[in-house]
Amino acid sequence: MADTLSARRRGLPAPLHDLAREPRTYARLAWTWTRAVAQYPMALSLFTFGVTLASLAEMGAVVVVFAHAGTLAGFTVYEGLLVYALAAFSFGAAQLLTGSVDRLGEHIRTGSFDTMLVRPVSPLVQLAADQFSPRRFGRIVPALVVLVVALVMCDIDWTLERILMLPVLLTSGVVICTSVWLIAGCLQFFATDAREAANSVTYGGQALTEYPIAIYGRGLVRSVTYVVPLAFVSWQPALHLLDRADPTGLPGFLRFLGPVVAVALALVAAQVWRFGLRRYRSTGS
Repeated sequence: MADTLSARRRGLPAPLHDLAREPRTYARLAWTWTRAVAQYPMALSLFTFGVTLASLAEMGAVVVVFAHAGTLAGFTVYEGLLVYALAAFSFGAAQLLTGSVDRLGEHIRTGSFDTMLVRPVSPLVQLAADQFSPRRFGRIVPALVVLVVALVMCDIDWTLERILMLPVLLTSGVVICTSVWLIAGCLQFFATDAREAANSVTYGGQALTEYPIAIYGRGLVRSVTYVVPLAFVSWQPALHLLDRADPTGLPGFLRFLGPVVAVALALVAAQVWRFGLRRYRSTGS
């Protein structure tokens, strides 16, 4: 046990049997928080309703923009809603699973992160599951509904390959968003007040990817493709499903790289977390 805790403190991999136990531990922690929140059903219902209204307002903004413009970058309103739904679902799921990571700076300031380090559970699992709330489903469920409607209304040639790729693209988008959330949250290892900077990447990235990125400048398009690969959350998957040429002029093979980008970014996020954890100094040190 002491060796395992020491390895976690240094950010090194734990034994395989511990790693296999982490998903179950996360589920138990999330269920504990869910039961705690469910003790106040009225508050939970109101918060969930509020989150749902906010999500519908974002969707309404997309519809209004397309209603005035007709098309954006050659995309119709339902194709635009497809882009929106892919982004909203991926970011919503990432926020549900790891949204609490952006509170790392608060835990460091109060000393509660030190408590996480001495428990026989990965500090990342504890941090991600902290204050888990089912109200965040108020963002995911509307996104799924809009996604289904958009997939039905868009002119998509449903080959076997596209049917099989749809869940892969959705999973890849969630992994990319989760990795970006973790990397941004790790900034607080070095500047505990960097939460707003981290939010500008996560929430700002969501707002950016809810529209066809071809409406932005060439520099920004290349940045969200090659630097912070948010284009693989909604834009490239939409091009793949619609079998549409990329109006920005980027190579067509990029639409197939979503799973590769997701795995690579997850590995980068893991290394960034370990780097920050190794260099973390206790609040009292």
